[in-house]
Amino acid sequence: MNEIKSDIFTQNRIFIWIAIATAFILLIPFTAMQFSSEVVWTLSDFIIAGVLLFGTGALFVLTARRIRKYRFAIGILFLTALLYVWAELAVGIFTNVGS
Repeated sequence: MNEIKSDIFTQNRIFIWIAIATAFILLIPFTAMQFSSEVVWTLSDFIIAGVLLFGTGALFVLTARRIRKYRFAIGILFLTALLYVWAELAVGIFTNVGS
């Protein structure tokens, strides 16, 4: 039981790093809002983006713990899904959800 856990995905502090990365990503539009009137995010935009970013990262880690062989492919799949949902919510590429 005293084995050294060298794999970052098996350590629970990875979720702290995901939260920090999410906060830094959300600082980009927050900072842009201070200098430009073209970036207009509401509180709900920040909450949805935060849940989407943190949720995707957490789901990737939980999936990567179970399936070790195809981590890179799973990462690409999660990234593609994240970008699709983000674009769909932003401008409604295939549906009218974001419009």
